Amino acid sequence: MSKQNVDSEIIKRAEQWLQPEFDKETREGVKKLIENSSTELVDAFYKDLEFGTGGLRGIMGPGTNRMNRYTLGKATQGLANYLLKEFKNLPEIRVAIACDSRNNSMPFALTTAEILTANGIWVYLFEALRPTPQLSFAIRTFKCQSGIVITASHNPKEYNGYKVYWNDGAQIVPPHDKNIIAEVNKISSVKDIKFEGDHNLIKVIGSEIDEIYLNTLASLSLSPELNLKHRNIKIVYTPIHGTGVDLVPRVLHKYGFATVVTIPEQNVVDGNFPTVKSPNPEEAAALQLALDKAQDIDADIVMGTDPDADRVGIGIKDNMGKFILLNGNQAAALLIYYVLTKWKEKKMLRGSEYIVKTIVTSDLLADIAKDFNVECREVLTGFKYIAEIIRELEGRKTFIAGGEESYGYLVGTFVRDKDAILACALFPEIVAWAKEQGKTLYQLLIEIYTKYGLYRERLISITKKGKEGADAIKVMMQTFRSTPPKSLAGSDVVVIHDYAQRQTHNLKESVIYPIKLPKSDVLQFITEDGTRISIRPSGTEPKIKFYFGVKSMINFPAEYEIANNKLDKKIDRIIEDLGIK
Repeated sequence: MSKQNVDSEIIKRAEQWLQPEFDKETREGVKKLIENSSTELVDAFYKDLEFGTGGLRGIMGPGTNRMNRYTLGKATQGLANYLLKEFKNLPEIRVAIACDSRNNSMPFALTTAEILTANGIWVYLFEALRPTPQLSFAIRTFKCQSGIVITASHNPKEYNGYKVYWNDGAQIVPPHDKNIIAEVNKISSVKDIKFEGDHNLIKVIGSEIDEIYLNTLASLSLSPELNLKHRNIKIVYTPIHGTGVDLVPRVLHKYGFATVVTIPEQNVVDGNFPTVKSPNPEEAAALQLALDKAQDIDADIVMGTDPDADRVGIGIKDNMGKFILLNGNQAAALLIYYVLTKWKEKKMLRGSEYIVKTIVTSDLLADIAKDFNVECREVLTGFKYIAEIIRELEGRKTFIAGGEESYGYLVGTFVRDKDAILACALFPEIVAWAKEQGKTLYQLLIEIYTKYGLYRERLISITKKGKEGADAIKVMMQTFRSTPPKSLAGSDVVVIHDYAQRQTHNLKESVIYPIKLPKSDVLQFITEDGTRISIRPSGTEPKIKFYFGVKSMINFPAEYEIANNKLDKKIDRIIEDLGIK
């Protein structure tokens, strides 16, 4: 790309970063981008980083569309301004801050603390890296008005991010997210950001909150006696170089499990994630070392958490003794089924309980809930919407558990975000519970499919990087809206849910009716045979995601393999019909 082809406004935006208020390293980096006049210059400056489903997230480096001291500073100053207005009647305003193992996470956390204290706001700063769910717990424990965690979750090493939480320990939702952005947009100059903090307003927190958090998680055990009876089940766990390295083994021991095997090379806290291409437990490659170890020692379960330990990938043995990875829907189904069964056994179900799932998560969860006479609420993609429901219904109904297909799960309300530390304790508990019945987790899953129907899901993510990629994704969404498929795998499309238009079109009855959920760029196609396809741009990555969900009935566990293969082939046909790879 030549300099003549770069939009003059982009060059103008970049040249503003050559001013003396920016540090030397930043100025030199921007100068190189301008001199090269590359696509990278456009990608770095064509827009400002925006809050998505996971907050502020982007590639690290200089630029308005990058994660750096100044974009983070602008967001923090905007947040500070909003907090000072929103809680002006409080004698003091408190914000908790945590960070994960990514490169620059601790410097970003310290910069955030400096800016907040410069605005007279008290900061509860973790002494070292901590999981995202523990940040949520700390907000509630220390009665903070807000919280921030520096993380890019499961993204590749080039990324970092900035998640903002409200006083209930949940990620921000409307109107606070939009109000904070409005305050951020009022900041016209780096000079408006107060970088010189007051260290007297920083309270460093550490081991004392760890023990409170772990004891709280231990109180959520539903089968402590079975855990002790089967304490020697073999658990293989990897933190994938992240924040779960200390707390997951500790919570497992609190649950009574004695045999926890970790992967030494992945216990090393390193933001370069040297043993994996991407620290994403949704990808089999990230768990391969753990799977190899599990096969070697004949383990009962494999677990791997992402860098900020809010997502967990699960591996279990099939009937041939070979380890396979569960998808997020399967893991959620096992968790929900187990928890509801135990609640029923303990006579804790009184008619006001509910679970929550997202619109792209398997309907199997709704079927399970219905069988237990438990309400299933459905929300937009993003765990913050699950937390929003918990807040809205608090005091009126009882939240039991929530899950989303992207490997995030929550039981109880002590934390208001997905919690992989807790999940890493509960899944081995389910192993112990199944073992007591003479079953494996694999056999339990097939038993669930036999009872409620065999659901088969698949996710395809297509990466489109930079400005050109963002434009391409917009075109893809526009194309699917303007020319939706008429049939998929031989079954007519009968319903289209368009969450951006907030309307459902029933093609069979020629009726359009409103969707009550907030606006979101998601399309869903439902066919006559119950197949569901969801399409959405990711809120945290340069990807467009396609979710496929098909279903059939099986009468006996022995029918599982053949039926499952048929459903896989059906998904292949749908993918071909949609023209995607």
